[in-house]
Amino acid sequence: MVVRNELEKLNLHPIHISLGEVIIEEKELSEEQVNQLSIALQSVGFELINTRVNKLIEDIKKAVIEYLALGMESQDIKLSFFITKNIPYDYSYLSNLFSSVEGKTIEQFFLLQRIEKVKELLVYDQLSLTEISYQTGFSSVHHLSSQFKKLTGLTPSHFKKIGTEKRRALDEI
Repeated sequence: MVVRNELEKLNLHPIHISLGEVIIEEKELSEEQVNQLSIALQSVGFELINTRVNKLIEDIKKAVIEYLALGMESQDIKLSFFITKNIPYDYSYLSNLFSSVEGKTIEQFFLLQRIEKVKELLVYDQLSLTEISYQTGFSSVHHLSSQFKKLTGLTPSHFKKIGTEKRRALDEI
């Protein structure tokens, strides 16, 4: 709704708006319109992605987040297969592209996403650590705890005590 409002303020006509993507009636925008749109979107917390590389990076991130959302259903599907099923490029190309732009591998990004999901579940305080490790795809509580400590410097139980102040929004990763 916010994106639609910003587009309409600029006299642009959205046809379809979904997560990370907008289709508008206008065939081409002038450089001035693109700049105005970029400024308008930034003012409401969004970013204009207009290059093919940036679009691919965002598509990879979306695929990783969708894969994580599958939870235990994803256990028998490899992340690389899931990504290439959703993005029709060779995985090694996507992996190299992602690493060169983001400064981390797709697998590192996935692990960061998993840890943020663990943090979320710890803060909600409704599942045991065993259930959280199962739900986020870790092979054991020990594996979860060691990865969590390696990335956050805290044990899951210590994190649970200090609460939400150590969580980051998923889009900040």
